[in-house]
Amino acid sequence: MKKSLLFLLAMGLTFPSFGQITKTEELAEVVVRAVNYKYLNNVETAEVASVPVQLLERKAAAYDIKNSDIYMDEYDYYEVAFYIPEGMVLAAYDKDGKIIRTAEKFKDISLPQNVREAVVKRFPGWTITKDIYMVRYVDDRSPVKQYKIKLVNGDEAIRVKLDADGNFL
Repeated sequence: MKKSLLFLLAMGLTFPSFGQITKTEELAEVVVRAVNYKYLNNVETAEVASVPVQLLERKAAAYDIKNSDIYMDEYDYYEVAFYIPEGMVLAAYDKDGKIIRTAEKFKDISLPQNVREAVVKRFPGWTITKDIYMVRYVDDRSPVKQYKIKLVNGDEAIRVKLDADGNFL
């Protein structure tokens, strides 16, 4: 019995030591490219955007057109639409996978603080019932961001347009 316990103890100490031997292998080179970083940097707002907006914009930026079923070398650009219940992004990609332009539209998202403050300051006592956030992005220009808001006060209703800074259009 004593010999079997010593044998099991010896085996228990030696087998784990074999697991510590590691082989050094050289891995293939990996290239990390952020193709659509300009798009994400341009459409981001200073304030944290609504979750559906961020989700869809990041999905469009991360989309790999070269590995999709519609990719062919002979076309110069591709249009891909991304949908969720809160909105959509229609993105045009060049043959390298870079976003050329987008048209984005989101309904009933949380408005930025400066837009809410501008509406409350100009229309006190009015309630925001609906809002639409639209973005038009073109590669070499700054994006155009607009908010269309429906305000209600009793039986009266008006619609107003604002830019991303809270200026009325």
